[in-house]
Amino acid sequence: MNTERSCKENVGMILDRALCALQPATSLEFRVELLPEACPIEHGYPARVTMFEHEFLFCVIEHEHLNKFRELQLLLNKDKTPYPLLLVTTYVTAEAAERLQEGGIQFIDTVGNAFVNQPPVLILVKGNRPGKQYGANRTAHMYKGVGLKLMYALLCRPELAGRPYRELAEITGIALGSVKNTMTELAAKGYIVEAGMQKKRLLKRKELFERWAEAYPDNLKPKLVMGRFRGVDNWWRDIRLDSGIAQWGGEVAAAKITGYLKPETVTLYADKDRLPELVIGNRLQKDPQGNIEILNRFWDMEAVADKRETVHPFLIYADLLAIGDERTLETTRMIYENYLEGCFRQD
Repeated sequence: MNTERSCKENVGMILDRALCALQPATSLEFRVELLPEACPIEHGYPARVTMFEHEFLFCVIEHEHLNKFRELQLLLNKDKTPYPLLLVTTYVTAEAAERLQEGGIQFIDTVGNAFVNQPPVLILVKGNRPGKQYGANRTAHMYKGVGLKLMYALLCRPELAGRPYRELAEITGIALGSVKNTMTELAAKGYIVEAGMQKKRLLKRKELFERWAEAYPDNLKPKLVMGRFRGVDNWWRDIRLDSGIAQWGGEVAAAKITGYLKPETVTLYADKDRLPELVIGNRLQKDPQGNIEILNRFWDMEAVADKRETVHPFLIYADLLAIGDERTLETTRMIYENYLEGCFRQD
C-alpha cells in the first residue's frame, strides 16, 4: 500500500509540474486529484482534473522519457482505458507532438507543451524546448551499435547470459572489451543477475526489449544499410528466400507471419558477401530512392536465430517501429500480442 501511495503522489507531482508549465501561455488555473478509491489500472491512474472551471476524468500515465516504443504502446492502448488517456512526461518534441495529436493522444510535458482536447477546452502548445541538461548522459555503451548487437543476441537466446565473454564475442562478432563493458552495464541496471553456481540469468526482458527497440532504429540500423534497390511490383510474393543468404524483415516479414499487412516497403537482412548473389538473382536495380532496403545481417544464424524465412519477431517489431506509420499499427499490435507477450511472461 505504501508503494501504491508513493506512486500516486509521484504521478500527481509530475502532473502538477506539467500543468504549472502551461500557466505562462494559457493563464491556466487547475486542480488535480488522483481518485483515492481507485487502484492503479494497467494503463494509468484515474484522476480528476479541473481546467477553466471544467472538470474532466483522465487516465494519467507517466513516462519520464518519451520514445517511439512508448508512443506505439499509447496508441495501442488508448481505447482500453475507462477515461481518456493523458500522457505526462518531461518533454514532447514537436515531431512527437504531431504524431500524438494525429493519434488522438492527449499530453502535457514539464516544459509547457500540451495537447488537451476535451470540449469545450482545447489546448495546443508545441515547440517549447527543455534546457541543455535534458538527456545528458543517457547514451550508455549498451545502447550503442555494438552493445545493441549483444542485447539482440541475449533477447533471442536468454541462456547466452551465462556464457563466457569470449564465447559471446565470437557469437556476436564484437570485441571482447565491448562485450565486457556491455555485460557490466546490463548487470548494473539489473538486467543480468547472478543465479548461483557462477551462473547468470537475464531478467526484465520486456523492459530490455523496450530499450533495445527504442535505440535500434537510430543507433544500429543506419550502420547496417548496404543499399537501396527497386524491383518489379510485388516481386517478393513469389520468391522463396534461401535463409543462408537473406531473410525478410520489416513489412514483408510482418505480412508473412500475420497475413494482414499490405507492404509498401521491402526490408532484407543479408550476409554481406552474398549481396551480389541476392541482387542479381532477384533482378534488383540499385536506386537511392527505391523501396527495397538491404541490410547487413548482424547476428550469427547458428547461435542466435533459427533459419526461418523471416527474422525474429523482435526485429520485425523494431523495423515497424522505425517506420512509425499508423498504417502498420494494427499489424504491430498483432505481432506484440501473438509473438512477444509470451516471451515476457517468462520473466
